[in-house]
Amino acid sequence: MARTEHLPTPVRRRDGQPYVRVRDLERDLRSRVDGEVRFDPGSRGAYSTDGSNYRMVPLGVVVPRTVEAAVEAVAVCCEHRAPITSRGGGTSLAGQACNVAVIIDWSKYCDRLVSVDEQAATCVVEPGIVLDELNRRLAGTRLMFGPRPSTHSHCTIGGMIGNNSCGSTAQAYGKTSENVARLEVLTYDGTRMWVGPTSEQEYERILAEGGRRAGLYRRLREIAGEHAGEIVTRFPDIPRRVSGYNLDQLLPGGPFDLARALVGSEGTLVTVLRAELKLVPVPEHETLVLLGYPDVVAAAEAVPRVAAHRPLQLEGLDDRLIGDERRRHMNAEALARLPEGGGWLMVSFAGRTRQEADRHAHALIGDLRGSRHEPHVSSFDEGKAERQLWALREGGLGATARVPDMRVTWEGWEDSAVPPERLGEYLRDLRRLFTEFGYGEAALYGHFGQGCVHTRIPFDLVTADGVAAFHAFLRRAADLVVSYGGSLSGEHGDGQSKAELLPVMFGPDVMTAFREVKALFDPENRMNPGKIVAPDRPPNSATDDLRLGSAWTPAEPATAFGYPHDEGSFQWAVMRCVGVGQCRSHTGGVMCPSYRATGEEEHSTRGRARLLFEMLNGHADTPVAGGWRSDAVRDALDLCLACKGCKHDCPMNVDMATYKAEFLAHHYAHRLRPAAHYSMGWLPLWARLAAFAPGAVNALTHAPGLAGLVKRLGGIEPRRSLPVFARTRFSDSYRRRGPRGTGERGSVLLWPDTFTDNLAPRIAAAAVRVLEAAGYRVLIPPRTLCCGLTWISTGQLGIARRILRRTLRTLAPLLRQGIPVVGLEPSCTAVFRDDALALLAHDRDAARLAEQTTTLAELLTRADGWQPPAIDRDVLGQPHCHQHAVLGHQADQDLLARAGARLSTVGGCCGLAGDFGFTAGHMEVSLACAEHELLPAIRGAGPDTVILADGFSCRTQINHTAPERRPLHLAELLAAHLTPGADPAASPLARP
Repeated sequence: MARTEHLPTPVRRRDGQPYVRVRDLERDLRSRVDGEVRFDPGSRGAYSTDGSNYRMVPLGVVVPRTVEAAVEAVAVCCEHRAPITSRGGGTSLAGQACNVAVIIDWSKYCDRLVSVDEQAATCVVEPGIVLDELNRRLAGTRLMFGPRPSTHSHCTIGGMIGNNSCGSTAQAYGKTSENVARLEVLTYDGTRMWVGPTSEQEYERILAEGGRRAGLYRRLREIAGEHAGEIVTRFPDIPRRVSGYNLDQLLPGGPFDLARALVGSEGTLVTVLRAELKLVPVPEHETLVLLGYPDVVAAAEAVPRVAAHRPLQLEGLDDRLIGDERRRHMNAEALARLPEGGGWLMVSFAGRTRQEADRHAHALIGDLRGSRHEPHVSSFDEGKAERQLWALREGGLGATARVPDMRVTWEGWEDSAVPPERLGEYLRDLRRLFTEFGYGEAALYGHFGQGCVHTRIPFDLVTADGVAAFHAFLRRAADLVVSYGGSLSGEHGDGQSKAELLPVMFGPDVMTAFREVKALFDPENRMNPGKIVAPDRPPNSATDDLRLGSAWTPAEPATAFGYPHDEGSFQWAVMRCVGVGQCRSHTGGVMCPSYRATGEEEHSTRGRARLLFEMLNGHADTPVAGGWRSDAVRDALDLCLACKGCKHDCPMNVDMATYKAEFLAHHYAHRLRPAAHYSMGWLPLWARLAAFAPGAVNALTHAPGLAGLVKRLGGIEPRRSLPVFARTRFSDSYRRRGPRGTGERGSVLLWPDTFTDNLAPRIAAAAVRVLEAAGYRVLIPPRTLCCGLTWISTGQLGIARRILRRTLRTLAPLLRQGIPVVGLEPSCTAVFRDDALALLAHDRDAARLAEQTTTLAELLTRADGWQPPAIDRDVLGQPHCHQHAVLGHQADQDLLARAGARLSTVGGCCGLAGDFGFTAGHMEVSLACAEHELLPAIRGAGPDTVILADGFSCRTQINHTAPERRPLHLAELLAAHLTPGADPAASPLARP
């Protein structure tokens, strides 16, 4: 549980803001709000930034359990004159989700789908519901919410309303503002109301009722009327005008739609409590067409002609983005499918039938043929290919942020928009501006059908000259986009990065209108202050509150790991996280199991990376004190399963498992460690000793009373059963047996890891049988060795390094002969392929070991002419997390497909994760992880379905939670089918 650390009282947060007695504020929030109230250093550090360039340490965080609790939280803050900022997924790119304020995080509890009206095609939701989750809950109605940003797996509807989000499908469905029917909102002073289109009769009724609401409506109409001429003149008539307040929705003679006017106000005017959304039919079928052009400008020039065919999505990509993805080895299959060119358009069409969608695509291709916009063409109507290609486009932010051998890029001018018919000209001039400022390598991509351009730019945000150049570029870029009749923001909002530039776009008269609206709703500037506009002062500058900045001076500590892909720097590794928030997704991949179990920002990869960033103390106001000794960081990392899912699933390849091990090494240096670090961290030693008398050890560790004492002394979860040591280790029995078989394919070294050798020797025996049947001569090490996994995962890195060096000295003769090393336990195999290189940088034998280590499936799929035994079975496979993240699972899928097995693969983490699920205090999170995907899949599997799990942890979790099923290793499955016609009932496949 997070620890409360009281701040001094009073606290003045920044110029123009009142004194806030933070201790009193916290006390009243705790006593009156049904929710989690957090003023501890960890929470404040985790919420200090979003997906932007900005960092502002909040006063505290409130996570309300209900909408009514949030209303009460606002009331308490109003009484204390404390600023508030609403937050959804925290992925904002303009700085609007971080502030020196009380952060209200809606995403954990306020995620209800309140009602659905299928006939009217509307629904009512709470602001914390995630877009993909909403559409999943609506699936039975065949309706969906239309706008779909690339963050659809983790962005919230409240955040979409705050930003006026769009995404690729806005091509067909419009911005969020065009898909909102009504909003229930709350002003800072407590006025609560539903707002939407207002007829004249309704307007008169509201005025007749009097009160604060009547005053708001009357004055809003006056402001819109007084400035109507300039609003009409200065608001560009383009699909993607997201900058500023939507005062065009309040103009005389219009619908006076206050809901649409408030969308995109970024929490600076009201707090959104609920939303009534307009829904659209789910497309029955889609067809994707890729159009290749000589360069991105030529692609952009073709947009008006393509858009005339009314596609569902019309996206653009340039050759720099594609080059970045190739350098980062992203979406390789999709990249291979691109047609010839240096700039591309991705065009999708929807239809009630596949044929209808295809007809639209063929009509487009026919129209372009022979014109000056004729492209090279590839088309796809197969689901897997389309998903890969959309992943290519949606991965743009991650692909361009940290490219090997290139400068780091940043947001700041990442969503400008112009009339689509002028997009080509604009891109040409924007490229010239990039070159002038030395930013020429920036990629260009985005929602070209609506003239919206995404990019990340190699700004220097750590020197005074670099920050000045960044500021100068923004001003020039603003002049450029306005000269094209465009918008500073076409999707991500103004926040702090574009707020000071709004006068360039809107002029003094409209800016006065914006300030009047702000003063009307929030006269004391307490609602997300400093963003968009302020009532009586300029907003925060684009160079204020930078997450880096010229004053940023982080520590650069000596480390145990080498961080070869991060210039040898732990600080640089931590900064891989740019706030994309993919770790907050609820489905797909593995990352992040602890977040999926708890819903806590601090338990996401991003939250932990934020705390490590704060720990390095680059800013004087950091709430995370103590450096490596920080309790806040330790607590956040405690529930990290070290699954390495983020290393694969995060677009920035953040490797939190490695960062956790590094932190633990320093945190406990010269200190007493938790008992679990000695019991499970030293498991290989205890297993070696147990091998001398396994029967006695098993009796001791499973005897009533004694077993509980052993667990208590070892820091082990009392509800877990301790593993049973084998009567004879595999390595001992195999040394007596010796290699057999023809060995015509050569020799392989079978690695007898601690888990397989001591706890599941039958798996290694099955692997020997399979390898010998495939024509290999099987060797094992001449003595007991270890990969050091358990010491690595508990942060005992000095010991791990010594153990690895001992292993390398023993294996060196075989490694230097090029003999493959076959791993059976995925986590140990992953150490050889990954961690060993980071711990033993520049060790050539470690590099040989990484290159020559292979999984059983990888070796067998490369064995020319070898055919696996026939397996006519349904198989439910649970890839180990380290297999997913480091080794890959494709070879296993290919091998089983060749064998005829009908494989279904489970996503997510099993929740045991080495020592994690065995450690006292982790049981609930461990089981919650298993319940996310694994256990429902097992319960849904047929009685004759084989449960396949190569990881010892995965099998142990299944045995604990589904004891009626016996999970198998791939080696066991293959070995059981080597004999044609074998009776499955007599094989290891038989269920107990």
